[in-house]
Amino acid sequence: MKLFLREQTPLIVVYIAQLLIITLIYRLDGGSAVEVSLYAGLLSTCLLLGYLAYRYLSNRSFYERLQSPPGSLDEAGGPAQSSPLADSLRTLLTQQFRLYQNDLHSYRHKLEEHIHFINQWVHGMKTPLSVIHLIIQDKDGPPFTAIGDELDRLKKGLDTVLYTARLDTFEHDFYVEQLKLTDIVRSVTSEQKRLFIRKRVFPAISVDSGITITSDEKWLTFVLTQLITNALRYTVEEGKFVYFHGYAGEQGRVILEVRDEGVGIPPGDLPRVFDPYFTGVNGRSFQESTGMGLYLVKQICGKLGHEVEISSEVGKGTTVRITFSGNAVNGSAGSGERR
Repeated sequence: MKLFLREQTPLIVVYIAQLLIITLIYRLDGGSAVEVSLYAGLLSTCLLLGYLAYRYLSNRSFYERLQSPPGSLDEAGGPAQSSPLADSLRTLLTQQFRLYQNDLHSYRHKLEEHIHFINQWVHGMKTPLSVIHLIIQDKDGPPFTAIGDELDRLKKGLDTVLYTARLDTFEHDFYVEQLKLTDIVRSVTSEQKRLFIRKRVFPAISVDSGITITSDEKWLTFVLTQLITNALRYTVEEGKFVYFHGYAGEQGRVILEVRDEGVGIPPGDLPRVFDPYFTGVNGRSFQESTGMGLYLVKQICGKLGHEVEISSEVGKGTTVRITFSGNAVNGSAGSGERR
């Protein structure tokens, strides 16, 4: 109603002005019957109110539609209107929406083709890496060790590209199951043993026995790999540890903490460490930083229904805490293992 009145305000003002002018002319012409002037004004006002009522009733749904934003793109056109102007506007919006949909489908198709190409390319690149790894696995000496280290970097880089491309289609590529937390942590640290050896840093695993979590093994393995890579990258001193501590929390939750003894993160950078491509102060000192590791960790954990948080102290290290909701805890708590 307010929108309708605002639109008709000029008409009402013009009507009042012309009514006053006609009345003034009538008086200047010598007319003396005030009752006749009032009667003419009353009839004219009734005609105006009738016109405004007709306009409002015929376009009421149109004005209500303008004041109520659509809940989805399918509602952008709105219901059919009875007035020619409103119906023409609805038809125009519907045609624009169809053009927008066509462009959207076209870009979506191109994006899907691009993602498919990236997936095929990554898988294609993994094959020669595996062949090179088989060739040098029985070779000894610093050159072959260096080649193996670079192969590991290439493999992690390809995995990052692959998982980033698959993130938008996550719902088509995950399988939730019950997993033993100890087995997952041991498996990931074993896969990264070359990196631990190169950095001369040791894993220390302390996970309550019998703890199981509900998650996707492949995606969770990638998450832990990213955390280990970050922990080792920012641990500059030899002989340090990366601690893995898993325990049962409240309300059936399971918590896994990954703590390093690295350089730590400045307080000013902590609120932004999960932003994509953010490297912060440490990224200027460590050239391998891409700013995508913790971003992918946050995104994947969110899609898996896990909570992730980070705390750090400069010069003492960083702790990343993953909370698994609705998990089972079996066996005796408090026992663990260390290696």
